[in-house]
Amino acid sequence: MKIKEIIGIDVSKETIDTVIHTSQLHSTFDNNSANDIKKMTAWVRKHTDCPNHEVLLVFEHTGLYSHQLATTLSALGLPYTMVPGLAIKRSLGIVRGKNDRIDAAHIALYGYRLREELAPSHLPSTQLQSLKRLLGLRKRLVKQRAGFKSSFKEQQRVLKVTENEVFFEVQRSMIRELSTHIARLEREIHAIIKGNKELYTMYRLITSIKGVGPQTALYMIVSTEGFTKFKTWRKFACYCGIAPFPNSSGTSLRGKTKVSHLANKELKALLSSCATCALQYNPEMKQYYERRIKQGKSTMSTILT
Repeated sequence: MKIKEIIGIDVSKETIDTVIHTSQLHSTFDNNSANDIKKMTAWVRKHTDCPNHEVLLVFEHTGLYSHQLATTLSALGLPYTMVPGLAIKRSLGIVRGKNDRIDAAHIALYGYRLREELAPSHLPSTQLQSLKRLLGLRKRLVKQRAGFKSSFKEQQRVLKVTENEVFFEVQRSMIRELSTHIARLEREIHAIIKGNKELYTMYRLITSIKGVGPQTALYMIVSTEGFTKFKTWRKFACYCGIAPFPNSSGTSLRGKTKVSHLANKELKALLSSCATCALQYNPEMKQYYERRIKQGKSTMSTILT
């Protein structure tokens, strides 16, 4: 696909600022509905001479705010690319001042420079999107329940129950309610997995590995979009933050080879826990671990590799 025109879009909660790179034309549209986005695409068609397949719309991945834009563009069959905000920021060099119009122009410039390398984005299946939302909600509820349990335990140790009956009962009720909702989410998650033959096969294969539990399997499926997002295992390892990188320059800098902090830290933590668990139940991995430790390797680097 030969890209001849780049459209930079700065997405915010209420508006989308759009800049056509070649002409530097700018316009602002609402970001409230699919009709607002269709108005933006109509404006783009009016002010560009290229056919749709030669125009690429580029915008940052801003989670919920960019979801409507991506969904509508997919439905219209228009090519688009969602890129990390950090990649755009680091490509600009020294920049002074910013607003939505300038940001949209910067995104358009980024897309134009890399137009031959950028690949069109595709939304994952509706099942994967649902899984991602449910897992995110489950994570928040589990975190809240853990907070209630921790404080509740300490309060029981210090305070008298007879003098604080309502205080304790409300917290017990909150913990019960959160547990009920977490269980409901887990049932829905497993119903989605079992309802899709391909996802269920992936899930069974991943959980068959010693040390890998259900949550890690689900997060791996969602993060990799059903193992289609990364072409090689090396790229996936880099994304998870378990791939080592050199840290040296000339003769003066001879730092240790280490992993990058730019990673999916949640998935990294899950994989580290799985590796630690596997050391207890997999004799071959335990022997490998002990051999590396005897060679002077650090514990964490051994677990991550």
